[in-house]
Amino acid sequence: MKRVAPNEVWRRLRDEGGITGLETAIILIAFVVVAAVFAFVVLSTGLFSSERGKEAVYAGLAKTRGTMELSSSVVANSNGTNLTTVEFDITLAAGGDSVNLDPTATTNRTVISYIDPTQVINDITYTATPITGNANTLLEPGELIRISIDLAGAGATVGVNQTFTLEIKPPTGSYMVLQRTTPPALLTVNNLN
Repeated sequence: MKRVAPNEVWRRLRDEGGITGLETAIILIAFVVVAAVFAFVVLSTGLFSSERGKEAVYAGLAKTRGTMELSSSVVANSNGTNLTTVEFDITLAAGGDSVNLDPTATTNRTVISYIDPTQVINDITYTATPITGNANTLLEPGELIRISIDLAGAGATVGVNQTFTLEIKPPTGSYMVLQRTTPPALLTVNNLN
């Protein structure tokens, strides 16, 4: 073991070298600045992602808010062999946005499709008659509109024991699907529950 001279021990004990207050302050300020920048980045990223999440939720709500619902039976008239017309009443679901049911509109209009096992008619002709509310064909909260579809005029042949589907597709929001089966014998007026 190496021996240290006594004057060397005193010199080492009396050495007052180290970090000064100014150096300590600079290091602390650097830590604070780095922490502030890191906190800003984390908060900005969190705010950005929560904003994107909010946009996704609002887009989903907009997609489902235009929902209509059936408010009557589906009634079909026939000539004894095939259905000629189908009628039903619709209203908005709770909290739904207004739906344009004007069949003559060129933009932002509701389209009704007819589907059965042998044919598809993507844009079948229909009429909309206001029952309650104002006299226009814009379906608003609290209003009721009757939809009449001329199957014979559209070329759709619906006979006995036949299943068919009507898809009511508004310009925005989810669409409504009505699937019905005709009875074994067609009367003049048929209630298709």
